[in-house]
Amino acid sequence: MISLADEAWFKAAPLRRIFALLDAEGGEARIVGGAVRDALMGRPVSDIDMATTLLPQAVLERAEAASIKAVPTGIAHGTVTLVIDGKPFEITTLRRDVTTDGRHAEVAFSTDWEEDAQRRDLTINALYADAQGRITDHVGGLADIESRTIRFIGDASARVAEDYLRILRFFRFFAWYGAGRPDAEGLRACARARDHLATLSAERVWSELKKLMTAPDPGRALLWMRTVGVLTALLPETEKWGIDAIPGLVEAERAFGWAPDPLLRLAAMLPPDAERIAALCQRLKLSKAETARLTRWAACLPIPDGTAESALDRRLYREGPDGAIMRLRLDLALAHSKRETETAALPRIAALQRLLARAERFEKPRFPLSGADVLAAGLAAGPKVGELLAGLEEAWVAENFAADRKTLLARLQAEADKAGN
Repeated sequence: MISLADEAWFKAAPLRRIFALLDAEGGEARIVGGAVRDALMGRPVSDIDMATTLLPQAVLERAEAASIKAVPTGIAHGTVTLVIDGKPFEITTLRRDVTTDGRHAEVAFSTDWEEDAQRRDLTINALYADAQGRITDHVGGLADIESRTIRFIGDASARVAEDYLRILRFFRFFAWYGAGRPDAEGLRACARARDHLATLSAERVWSELKKLMTAPDPGRALLWMRTVGVLTALLPETEKWGIDAIPGLVEAERAFGWAPDPLLRLAAMLPPDAERIAALCQRLKLSKAETARLTRWAACLPIPDGTAESALDRRLYREGPDGAIMRLRLDLALAHSKRETETAALPRIAALQRLLARAERFEKPRFPLSGADVLAAGLAAGPKVGELLAGLEEAWVAENFAADRKTLLARLQAEADKAGN
């Protein structure tokens, strides 16, 4: 029998305390979902979610009696978070769906483990481990873990109709855990329901898409998403631009030691059109930081071959490094993918690496003058102050930031005197 009993994380004191609390006096708890799946697949276990036969109020009362911090994070749907030594454990009462509308579900509490398993999305996410580490599998999840098959529980179309975000979860889990071809029934269900993705909140869609794009290699998942029309439904901007750059980008990430970057991968799939990128960021409700980074990339003009480092510095001063770093990485990934077929690729790779390293190290120098210096030079307050300061700064940048404050003050005084005459 498969068991998790010897796993170090399973024997940790906080988890043993949770089991003791919830298994006492007729209650029963089991670990469910990601922790079990990841342990069985030899992956690190981080968050530990648990299911219990106890009602949420009983969980709260037992935690209070044991002086364990309890947070009613989703109590209406049966979820309480217990915190021990700073580590959270999400505890959810066994449930069955009463009604669903593709976005939300009304649930009723249960004590039936199989009924709870049948309402979950994918077979690999519906495995349970009890306090002794014994695995319970009501849906064929163990076999699917062995074959790395991503499969909906029961009728795929019914599972998708319960929550249309499951379309993205299907492809996200395929990106992270799947092998071979995706499950045919699951693909058909996702294709038939793809138009319903428009009913989901942008925040949920982007969160799920970003997790997919963070997978070590999302290429196969993206290919199948494009094949069944899901990618176009989510990102119509990619329809003509496509995903052809993704394999080369993933290869470059591994070659150059870059961490998977969902925004860079997204950029690789999009035309660098500032107006369309701004609309995409608004539609998917990207964060301010994500929007700024992606729009800077879209606004960044191509960096010509043979660009000198000093010329790059001037651009970085004016535009900031974010867009240039993304553009250089994408250019480098493309050059790297052609290295075995184009003799010019290797020198270009070396040149791009130098420019990229320069951009990644760039710290914007501080212009030594301010408006106060202009006023001190005798120029009256007004538009001329800013104009004079901007002209001096532009000349300073053009000279690669060489002039020091003393030199600039002398130039300023000469310009102020000229303006005063």
